[in-house]
Amino acid sequence: MHRRTLLAAALAGAVVTPALASGTARAADPGPSVTRTGTTTLDGQAIFFVSYDGLVNNNAFQKNGLLTYKGYQYAVWYTADRGAVVGRRVLGGSTWSTVKVGHTLKASDSHNVISMGVSKGDGRLHLNMDSHSDGFTYVKSVAGLMDDPAGLSWTAARFGAPQSTLDGVALTSQFTYPQFVSTPDGKLQLSYRVAVSGNGRNALAEYDGTKWTNLGEWSASTGTYTSEHGSSTARNMYLHGIDYDRNGRLHSFFTWREQNGAVMCNGGGITNHDTGYVYSDDRGRTWRNNAGTVVGVTGGSDKVSVTDAGLVIDPLNPDHSLMNQESQFTDSAGRPHAIISYVPGRFGQCTTNYVADRTANGRAFHVRKNASGTWQKTEIPVPLNSSQRTKLILDKYDNAYAVFPFGRIAAASAASGHTDWRILFDGSGLDAFGEVVIDETRVAQDGVLSFMYQEKSSGTTPSALHVTDFRLPA
Repeated sequence: MHRRTLLAAALAGAVVTPALASGTARAADPGPSVTRTGTTTLDGQAIFFVSYDGLVNNNAFQKNGLLTYKGYQYAVWYTADRGAVVGRRVLGGSTWSTVKVGHTLKASDSHNVISMGVSKGDGRLHLNMDSHSDGFTYVKSVAGLMDDPAGLSWTAARFGAPQSTLDGVALTSQFTYPQFVSTPDGKLQLSYRVAVSGNGRNALAEYDGTKWTNLGEWSASTGTYTSEHGSSTARNMYLHGIDYDRNGRLHSFFTWREQNGAVMCNGGGITNHDTGYVYSDDRGRTWRNNAGTVVGVTGGSDKVSVTDAGLVIDPLNPDHSLMNQESQFTDSAGRPHAIISYVPGRFGQCTTNYVADRTANGRAFHVRKNASGTWQKTEIPVPLNSSQRTKLILDKYDNAYAVFPFGRIAAASAASGHTDWRILFDGSGLDAFGEVVIDETRVAQDGVLSFMYQEKSSGTTPSALHVTDFRLPA
């Protein structure tokens, strides 16, 4: 089938050999390590309810629920009384200063997360929150707040009133999954989904320091996908992330979710299939497949579609409970890496209960492009013991770290070609519910892996929300 690529041959084995190492590490570079340096409490009584197997304060697809900028770390969450809060601390500090931004969580839906972004051109903090296929709430700070955190007080007066548009730009009445990303030239982009699961499109908006512009949609929901079981004519592309590398290329791994359950072997599974990859060299205006062919234009008639050739880098049918919106990162050379997870075929060729089967037999895999341009894939030998997502970061030496549900940390060295995965921290003492929110921005700034997690609770009893820090190799 033309949707599949010849790259699939490179991914045929679950574990690759060290002979195929990425070649990024020098002999003297240290391997991965984590040293826990402390835990701080954001909120002793944060809101707790389980929805879609997750928590509204700790959904791994948030970008960013936790971020670092110019010596300060910022966090966002909802309190027990449903108020939206943004906190900050000096890096390494034990005390968080908090501000309520004037919005109350409208629904007990774990998708209604808060995401943050920084527009470097004018030093503003931006928040987008509380949406799942409906309207969003947007709040931004005064100009310069992020540039002079020590000199400017942290008060509610530093934030504008909540809005239902981006300063008057109304994007869509069915908005989900806000993800802010700072561009290399100081602008701020907002990635989001238009419409609904199984029949939605990805889109971008951009803030230039003065105004927002809706750039438009770039993925299509149309086209026919056919599995061995049946066909579907509508879907959405779920992103594992959207990130600029140090060279200015914008990367996105993704999986498709079909609307029609006929593509599955069993109705208890999930219709996600295939891991794909696209990139953009013009700030998200045009999208290219792995071979460099343009496959979509943002705001144009030609959008990235399930029928486009060269998108799939790891083929998988909808029978293995493949996770959507997992994780991605880029290394020091700008090469893309991702974590994907599903139930491998050795446990059967048909999952019949998405949550139970992933919890019992799910495994995570590290997919990445090596120095020769070849895609590699390694199974991480750590049972998920959860239906939820795993997060990925790379340190300054390109060692890879996977943060599993419950805060467990596994890692692999660049020197091995990322094949020597092992557990470095087993999550002891955290009592974390499941997914964690990683500070993707902090690693490069002070060599610390920092993540936010919420303690287990029951029903709707509030529980403590924490940030814990691990020092990485210097």
